[in-house]
Amino acid sequence: MKKIFFTIALVALVLVSFTTLNTTTEVVNTIADTNEEVSFEGNVDVANSVLYWKGSKPTGSHNGTVNLKEGSMKVKNGKIKEGTFIIDMSTIKEDGGGKRLVGHLMNGDFFDVKKYPTAKFVVTKVKKKDGKLAVTGDLTIKNITKSITFLASISVDGEVVTFKSETFEVNRADFNVKYGSKSFFDNLKNKFINDMIEFSFEVKGTK
Repeated sequence: MKKIFFTIALVALVLVSFTTLNTTTEVVNTIADTNEEVSFEGNVDVANSVLYWKGSKPTGSHNGTVNLKEGSMKVKNGKIKEGTFIIDMSTIKEDGGGKRLVGHLMNGDFFDVKKYPTAKFVVTKVKKKDGKLAVTGDLTIKNITKSITFLASISVDGEVVTFKSETFEVNRADFNVKYGSKSFFDNLKNKFINDMIEFSFEVKGTK
């Protein structure tokens, strides 16, 4: 009789333990799901954010970075709801350290940084597309504003949110960046520079 009672008690203990384990797991999952739904709003960490660029011509290409001056964004439910990013054009760098090239990019026939020291991007619309975000916004360069769209993703890790794009292209001719452009000059032969500039970025913010 004692053995039967002991067996019943043991089975009951196992069942209680198993039920408690399942309940705990469900609570953890619920907390995790809740964390993913929490809104994020904060300033951009400009020291750990960067914009990458790549320009090309028939004889080769150059690539480098530009830093942000300031920015802010609001993220909710895995989507960026609001975002304004100010680009510091005076921080243009070329990966090969080409000072002559950088100086030319800052001149009047390119980005005219002395007259237009900053560029700006403002998020206007976001849609989910194939598990990613199709981000549309107004890009302003040299006081000319054009709407662009690119694919991006949002990830949140504790106190840090990362807004990261895939590579996208911007037509510099749309912003009156004329040097070596077939859109403005004829008979350039093979001395032209492609109008399309590749960009990508990684922007981080902290609560």
